Amino acid sequence: MRLVTKNEVVKEAFLNELRKERIKFVVKERLGYEAFIGYMIEGTLDEISATINSFQGEEKEVLLQGFLNFKEQINHALEHLREGESINLLLQEGYWMGDVLDQLFKNGAITVEGEKAKLKEDVDVTKLKFQFRFPYQLAKDLESIEKIAKQFAFVDLLPEYEIEIREVEIDKINRAFHIAAKYFEEDIVMGAYFAAISRGIVSNEILTIINNEKIPKDDLVASFLKAMPMEIPTEKGIMIINVVNTKALEGILRLLEKEGRIDIKGGKIRRLK
Repeated sequence: MRLVTKNEVVKEAFLNELRKERIKFVVKERLGYEAFIGYMIEGTLDEISATINSFQGEEKEVLLQGFLNFKEQINHALEHLREGESINLLLQEGYWMGDVLDQLFKNGAITVEGEKAKLKEDVDVTKLKFQFRFPYQLAKDLESIEKIAKQFAFVDLLPEYEIEIREVEIDKINRAFHIAAKYFEEDIVMGAYFAAISRGIVSNEILTIINNEKIPKDDLVASFLKAMPMEIPTEKGIMIINVVNTKALEGILRLLEKEGRIDIKGGKIRRLK
């Protein structure tokens, strides 16, 4: 249900698409961090290439391949940015694009106007300084690696955005996470998607049970918890939903109340829409 990003560009692009689809969401901002533990070679692309080629360790081929991929990503981004491109479209290229845009932005090489990013006309790309990073697990010979790269724990303290999809209608949840798949890693999207779908299914079951009657809240909660877990057949198998305790179910009831779908008064629940 909740997706987290520290990337301002990703956050704005994702939210803009949700707004266009009229999908309800809530954003919470908090202090977060971004950490990378490993090694970094910093310099122009030519300088980084020369540094890796001077290396004699067994990791050389892996580092070269990783750097060539990094260089291709930068060149691909620059092809689009020379004429200007929608940030949304750029980010659809892959998750790596967010890092490339961030490095170009920190170089002062691009301008951002609205939803469009463009490479500045007077920028000499060969003079830009980049950070080629690789994880510490790749380092076999630490002494040799540390002659060409900096060993560090790189931590950025920065705003972190938690985006919660506040929909209980299944079709809207499907649309929301179809959009999310363009901006977040697959395993994160899948977990949040099934959580949102589960909440949507439970919400709709609650609304169906209440219908036009007033039902004691405690009775509703007790009956739902007794019926857990729920087994939902799907085209590809079975989905099992388990509302673990009273607090979890009451959280769903509060959401339905905030959304104006139910009213809770005097210990009884009635459906509004």
